[in-house]
This record gives sequence, structure tokens and C-alpha cells, in this order.
Amino acid sequence: MNLSNLTPAVGSVQTRKRIGRGQGSGLGGTSTKGHKGQKSRSGYSKKIGFEGGQMPIQRRLPKFGFKNVNRVEYKAINLDTIETLAQNTKLTKIGLNELRAAGFLSKTALAKILGKGTLTLKLEVEANAFSKSAQDAIVAAGGTTVKL
Repeated sequence: MNLSNLTPAVGSVQTRKRIGRGQGSGLGGTSTKGHKGQKSRSGYSKKIGFEGGQMPIQRRLPKFGFKNVNRVEYKAINLDTIETLAQNTKLTKIGLNELRAAGFLSKTALAKILGKGTLTLKLEVEANAFSKSAQDAIVAAGGTTVKL
């Protein structure tokens, strides 16, 4: 084998269709576009959401609601999650860094501690927000809450 007898694999190379090059080619005349109509014309491109002139669905349906640009979204973390995290890591202070390290929070997420579950350990808990029941449960267990 040498460079002079290398060929591509069988079926991997095909010649392109040369449309619109006369009747003798078999691909002349309408150039595979059928007869007349919008799609046969030059410059045709279907717009997104175009339904052939029928009123598009995004214009038939009414508008409703709004997006509040001032909304603050928190990741909810329950007391039972904090309890198991504290037991597994033997920590007395649970903050955002510990929650991120454990995989409960993303890098930019804000945390809100909610009161589901029970807390038996005395912990110092740091978070962006606390529910009333969570705050009461942490204080009742002898711990403290720090709002960031």
C-alpha cells in the first residue's frame, strides 16, 4: 500500500446534485422545488411561528401575569437536613460554606432554613433567612441563629 492507491471507503463519497442545470440533467426546470407557490421562490425563509397566514398561536392566546424583577429566591433547607449534616460532620457551626461543601447549595444560591423535622443538637446556624418555626426550634435546642 502507498499514497497512490489510497481510496475512500465505498459509499462514503457522493457527488452533489447539480440542480437547475438544464433539462438534460434530469434536475432542471423546477429544480426539485415543485410548481409555483411561496416555497419555490428565491429568498423564501419561513418565519418562526408562521402558520401560513393563519393567526399564530402566540397572538391568539391572551397575555397574563408578570415577572417580579425584585423577587428573591431562596433554596429551602429543613432542620432535619441540618441535623444529619451536623451529625455526619461533627460541626457545631453550620453556615453557607458548610451547606455548599455538602452539596445542598450552589455557589450563588441563598439559603432559607425551614422548620420541618426536629433539632436535638446545640448549633450555631448561619443563613440568609429563617422561618419562625425554624428559628424557635434552633433556640429551643440551645443554639443560635445568624441572619446574613
